[in-house]
Amino acid sequence: MNKMIEEQDAQAQNALLQTLQCIGDADTMVQQIFEMIGHSKFFSDFTREDVEQLAAFMQVYRADTGEEIIREGEVDDYLILIMDGRVEISKADSQGELRPMTIVGPGATLGEMSMIDGEPRFATCVALEPTTFAVLSRNSMVKIIIEEPALGSKILIKLVTLLSQRLRATSSNLLHYLEG
Repeated sequence: MNKMIEEQDAQAQNALLQTLQCIGDADTMVQQIFEMIGHSKFFSDFTREDVEQLAAFMQVYRADTGEEIIREGEVDDYLILIMDGRVEISKADSQGELRPMTIVGPGATLGEMSMIDGEPRFATCVALEPTTFAVLSRNSMVKIIIEEPALGSKILIKLVTLLSQRLRATSSNLLHYLEG
């Protein structure tokens, strides 16, 4: 009964993801993911075996040009790994206007903070061209930790490192802004 409620909650949370085309399980695309990983800082030291294990817990989606992948303010519980295409990350200003922050491509991961803490999305991510991406949900991350603890530990260390690097960069930018 609890498992069914958890799945319903996850489906309700990830309503935006449900509007996108699900291509299938990531384990059918291990070679493509493994080749793309060379472009990803996050997965830079993952072996093919790591990728095969991880892919078993992921789904692959496709977004057309202009489709939102992540919407600022919504509560979702997944991170994405961009496999193909480009995504613009934008943040709403004080008037509610979306302001572009950056553009990312293959190898980029998005949505890590919300997957970890369950808080609303920080920014909006929109496909600038047809974009393929793999999704790792919080529930799948829990399953990885239980079923594949070495892989789970590796992913958690990468997440902590990535978020720490982003915090350091943000702090440095803030300090530069305050001193300027």
